[in-house]
Amino acid sequence: MSQIWNGLETMKRTGVLKEGHFVLSSGRHSEQYMQCAQLLQNPKEAEAAGEALADLFRDIEVDVVVGPALGGVIIAHETARALGVRCLFAERKEGEMSLRRGFAVFPGEKVLAIEDVVTTGGSVQEVVDLVEELGAKVVGIGSIVDRSGGNTNFRHPYKALLAHTIESYEPEACPLCIEGVPVEKPGSRQMTKA
Repeated sequence: MSQIWNGLETMKRTGVLKEGHFVLSSGRHSEQYMQCAQLLQNPKEAEAAGEALADLFRDIEVDVVVGPALGGVIIAHETARALGVRCLFAERKEGEMSLRRGFAVFPGEKVLAIEDVVTTGGSVQEVVDLVEELGAKVVGIGSIVDRSGGNTNFRHPYKALLAHTIESYEPEACPLCIEGVPVEKPGSRQMTKA
């Protein structure tokens, strides 16, 4: 593994782990939030995380790394660079994940799907479904942080650099809301309710 990457210490040092009152992309509320963009804004930190993720998958053949926009773009690129393969990203168009900008996967290509943080795994699973529909073969899924608590339903091997559980609540049962603590919506997905 990379000399710079050292798990939760790296996440704290780079300001990834935030404390407060947050609305997660799922709509649930939490006292903690992980913003991997704080890590990935620094090229050396991004390179180290990508190298560490690549190390988790060096025992399998990978032709292309694909990440969901926006959170997975940089870490997918850095992982692909460390593996010496192409990198693509999928993005939403009219609510559906798609490959645009001339990107393509080809039948039989071996794809590694990479995300920054996996909570429910929804975005990266959409990428997996997309590339499989196009005839590629998904050989693994990886992320910097696994916040799922083991609650993903991935059909493919999944590995993360760090597993970190963040307690969350339905909005109506949130103790921070009951206390009147102001809420932040830091995620990149559009929220429909707070």
